[in-house]
Amino acid sequence: MAQPEYVQGTLDGLPADGVAGTALGADALSLRETTFVVVDLETTGGAPDGGGITEIGAVKVRGGEELGVLATLVNPGQPIPPFITVLTGITQSMIAPAPPIEEVLPSFLEFLRGAVLVAHNAPYDVGFLKAACARHGYPWPNPRVLDTAALARRVLTRDEVPNRKLGTLAAFFRTRTQPTHRALDDARATVDVLHGLIARLGGHNVQTLGDAIEFSKAVTATQRRKRHLAEGLPHAPGVYIFRAADDRPLYVGTSGDIATRVRSYFTAAEKRARMSEMLAAAERVDAVECAHTLEAEVRELRLIGAHAPPYNRRSKFPERMVWLKLTAEAYPRLSVVRALAPEDHGYLGPFTSRRTAELAAAGVHDALPLRQCTHRLSTRSTMPACSLAELGRCPAPCEHRISVDDYAERAASPFRTATVGDPQVLVDALLARIETLAAACRYEEAATVRGRLAALLRATLRMQRLAALTGIEELVAARRAADGGWELAIVRHGRLAAAGTSPPRVHPRPTLDLIRATAETVIAGHGPVPNASAEESERILSWLERPETRLVEASSGWASPVRGAARFRDLLAKAERAPSA
Repeated sequence: MAQPEYVQGTLDGLPADGVAGTALGADALSLRETTFVVVDLETTGGAPDGGGITEIGAVKVRGGEELGVLATLVNPGQPIPPFITVLTGITQSMIAPAPPIEEVLPSFLEFLRGAVLVAHNAPYDVGFLKAACARHGYPWPNPRVLDTAALARRVLTRDEVPNRKLGTLAAFFRTRTQPTHRALDDARATVDVLHGLIARLGGHNVQTLGDAIEFSKAVTATQRRKRHLAEGLPHAPGVYIFRAADDRPLYVGTSGDIATRVRSYFTAAEKRARMSEMLAAAERVDAVECAHTLEAEVRELRLIGAHAPPYNRRSKFPERMVWLKLTAEAYPRLSVVRALAPEDHGYLGPFTSRRTAELAAAGVHDALPLRQCTHRLSTRSTMPACSLAELGRCPAPCEHRISVDDYAERAASPFRTATVGDPQVLVDALLARIETLAAACRYEEAATVRGRLAALLRATLRMQRLAALTGIEELVAARRAADGGWELAIVRHGRLAAAGTSPPRVHPRPTLDLIRATAETVIAGHGPVPNASAEESERILSWLERPETRLVEASSGWASPVRGAARFRDLLAKAERAPSA
């Protein structure tokens, strides 16, 4: 029978699951209230393969009191190397009558149930135990693991102990039992070392099991020094703001649990260089509690847009949005602009970068005979045509080869129709060009046109989706909260105007009436995102489109064009999945 493959992990890879499946509850326990099972193994040496254990010693303690002991020799089913016998004193004759590991595991796992596993150099002991469980078909219970060797590296200085060997720590803490390379003696010595280390943790403001496990990992001196910034924050959804000494916002984030999220910045899991730099400059963390996660996400976006914190990703800044619009002249052309004017009526966007907007513009030029020159053309005088006219890619309005009305019908009007309604004309033209190029074996050029088609469809779909929401004067939606109440949101022209949560077992109408009375007044504006950033409206859309969200009221219908860009979702997905040129 094939045996399950086992790969030994490092300390960081040790399980962080809960004790008996309740990680959060166990982590919150004070160290005095936590039940520890301190384990030591003697082995035949080598890598863990499911065997090789010659002795198990385990001591269960809580609050400094010994609750139980488990100790037994184990028959490893293989000879003990002579140097192991010299080191441990365990001989072949001693383990001959001992039970094999598969008979010992049930008792050991029951002894370990509901407790935190403690060991000195825990990856070694845990590796052998997990391998034995995998080999003999016992599920590993994934207990919380505390490594006294790792903890000693964080608590004790080189001036106090030259190394972190168990014998050295036992001498430093004057343990009642000295380690002898026998499992039970070493486990008892580790118990006293554990208690000595816990006594030292108080000076580092480490009081709970979760704090101790995180403290034992490789956190930086800055993270340890600034851990107090995470104290006193609420366990509630909202926004957190790291501030410098002069109150400047350094970083803005959001979470469903502010306290837990902020605490994670001071653990070994946080390895980002820019966050380490931010923590060094931070002097305070402010919290803004929100009714629910949607309000928290919206507030985060608005704070980032208002304060431009230096450690937030630049891609979140709304001022980087650009638009593709038709110029207001007799022979309009496409122009990339940063904002829309009230008189603009043929446009596409918003785009997250100028490059993306220019890619979509190239797709439009492939499909429609819009002029690409930047001259302002007159209906009275002419000017020489460019090379595009000679190639048949421009109707040469500069030489008046096409009338204003014909130009509008062939070039400008199809663009306006495609962006707010049916983009079929653009799609058909680009697909035909792709087919022509592919038939001529010009595959790289075909892939380029495919990229332009994807950019054009993506922008059109996004704009129509946004416009459908922002055109509604007021929309009220609700979603069932985890506690049985209702998360409520009032959206006006695509902007979150109010948010609240009704208590469980209470009708949500009074809460809704209250937040409506205090909701922000939002005036209709021009364009698909007149009153909020595109990111905010899209966050709201994502929340509204979840299956569990219910629409309560709407001042008008929420609808998209019947033959709009949404019907090309599958084509867009196919174009995006295709390999680039």
